[in-house]
Amino acid sequence: MIAIAPQETSAPSEELPSKPFTLEDFVEQSPQDMEWVDGKLVEKTGMTVQHALAQSKLVTHWNNYSATHEPGGEALTEAPCRTLKQGRRPDIAYLPPSVFAQVRQLKTAPQSYPLIAEVASPTDYAEELFAKAIEYLESGCEEVWLVFPEAKLIMVKTIEQSWQVFSAGQTIATQKVLSGFSIAVDQVFA
Repeated sequence: MIAIAPQETSAPSEELPSKPFTLEDFVEQSPQDMEWVDGKLVEKTGMTVQHALAQSKLVTHWNNYSATHEPGGEALTEAPCRTLKQGRRPDIAYLPPSVFAQVRQLKTAPQSYPLIAEVASPTDYAEELFAKAIEYLESGCEEVWLVFPEAKLIMVKTIEQSWQVFSAGQTIATQKVLSGFSIAVDQVFA
């Protein structure tokens, strides 16, 4: 004999207010392709083939150099980190061996990575990119690269130094992290 449970009748369900997504939630969950900015989740959009190519080349060159000169260091894409204000996913982050060993098991790094590159996409606003770079530097980053694929331009800033600008035909070198690394700007955009 099969027992059939009585049907439940209920009043229409009222939608409960959703709990706000906090910076702590971002640190714990870090949703893919999202950053936590000014109290809300924001999707990272606007990437182009040029953007992806510059990102891929820089990651490859940083990792190849690290394998020889800083074994155990790692360049990563979109690795989540917490800044003093936000939850971010830098386009590229280089983690020296000691930092990589400390954060490799974490969902989100507790501060900015030592070397970060942000690759500008057509939907990025310059002021926001520069503000993001300063935010990284104020949150433990030692060196930031802003990469502009369409202009074939790379800008570098450390906490102690003003912006340095590198363009086609020039060679760019790391200032504080991944010591001794250099690359022709043209190679990043080739």
